[in-house]
Amino acid sequence: MNNEKLNIVWIKRDLRTQDHKALFEAEKSDLPYIIIYLIEPSITSYKDTSQRHLQFVYHSILKMNDCLSIYNRKVEILYAEAYEAFSYFTEQYDINTVFSYQESGIDITYTRDKKIKKLFHERNIEWKEYQRDGVIRGINNRMGWDEAWKITMNSPIIKNVFSPSNTSNLQHPFLLPSSIKHSLEKYNRNLQPAGEDNAWKYLKSFAQDRGKNYHKFISKPLASRKSCGRISPYLSWGNISIKQTYQFVNNHPNKAIYGRAFSGILTRLKWHCHFIQKFESESEYEYQCVNQGFEGLHYSNNNKFLEAWKTGQTGFPLIDASMRCLIATGWINFRMRAMLVSFLCHHLDQDWRRGVFHLANLFLDYEPGIHYTQFQMQAGTTGVNTVRIYNPVKQSIDHDPEGEFIKKWVPELNDIPKRYIHEPWTMTRLDLAFNGIESINYPDPIINLKERGKAARLKIYSHRKTEEVQKEKNRILVLHTRNNTSKAI
Repeated sequence: MNNEKLNIVWIKRDLRTQDHKALFEAEKSDLPYIIIYLIEPSITSYKDTSQRHLQFVYHSILKMNDCLSIYNRKVEILYAEAYEAFSYFTEQYDINTVFSYQESGIDITYTRDKKIKKLFHERNIEWKEYQRDGVIRGINNRMGWDEAWKITMNSPIIKNVFSPSNTSNLQHPFLLPSSIKHSLEKYNRNLQPAGEDNAWKYLKSFAQDRGKNYHKFISKPLASRKSCGRISPYLSWGNISIKQTYQFVNNHPNKAIYGRAFSGILTRLKWHCHFIQKFESESEYEYQCVNQGFEGLHYSNNNKFLEAWKTGQTGFPLIDASMRCLIATGWINFRMRAMLVSFLCHHLDQDWRRGVFHLANLFLDYEPGIHYTQFQMQAGTTGVNTVRIYNPVKQSIDHDPEGEFIKKWVPELNDIPKRYIHEPWTMTRLDLAFNGIESINYPDPIINLKERGKAARLKIYSHRKTEEVQKEKNRILVLHTRNNTSKAI
């Protein structure tokens, strides 16, 4: 055993060098420290994780290391289970303290953390976990949560300053296998670029000019790609903190000019924490209904319908364009996300669990605390939120009237006249001939939209009235309502 006393900073979803409490406290300590990130096979092979997530993480770490290299420091990437890695380090070094942020993750990460906590306790190692953003661990209700969130957002941003490291290169048996390293080094240029510097580029361009029409185009699948903040991947993986974002936008001189737009994104920063707080309180939302009264609701679960939805071949242009865009770029705006889930669960009559991991894999900004709670809101299984059953044809007419987004992602419809682009199946042979089109290489709708919509409404609203759902509704309101008069979100 090496008798050198050592601290460890364990990086998770906090891939940045500034406003970083764990790194700050490690620097304050009198002991040398190392920084590690664990690629844990049991977690990376879990069904919510995709290659694009891992590549984003890997390239974010490379960016961190660019900043840290002048101090002879770096984030060491270890390929190992957390228990295995920490067992090794506690045997090889005299570990004093481990610093990290709390993680509002899925059950597999929670179970891991309990195991690690026990290990540290047995080996007399202190584990200092710090609150992430505005999410508070261990609360039983939301009384005072809004005030606490505001205090957190207005607290000073940590300015991290690093000292040169004299620690020799870390020796360990957990090197990243070359095949995995090679796959992580690749990065799809259609996805947003990773890293702290890119987070700030997107945020600054939003505040400077790009976000002036945020509120105007937020529901438009094409225009929103420019006018939305587009910082969600950076918030999800911690390239930038909620506090940094909040203070930058709130204090920006353009807030006086683009007040409504800036107010909109500031509100959504709070919603971001609000939904993660729900998941922090009940991580079971990953695999069971928020309102357990909906566990008794039955679905047809047609496999062909599910596959058509996953691949963007449903015959409904905006549905298919949204899914294909997501597959290619990792991002679509909120309304299109909501529509995809609503269509899956209501019109296609699928249990939400059959699609939740597919979208988790595609979203570059996948954040467990937001993903499962939002997915279930759109699936109608909370029992406390308004059930929204989006009509994809109406959404198409309202938000992509010229069919520009549709034609970009469903090129089979490029020659279809605008008046038919939302419902190409309505074109007769005469219509096709008149427009010089021999045939359309695009599927007919897989369902009757009107009939399915009517059946879905009857089904979901009838079930909401059951005793089991109503009983659960009261419990949910007590846990997640933020004050006596506010409505649960």
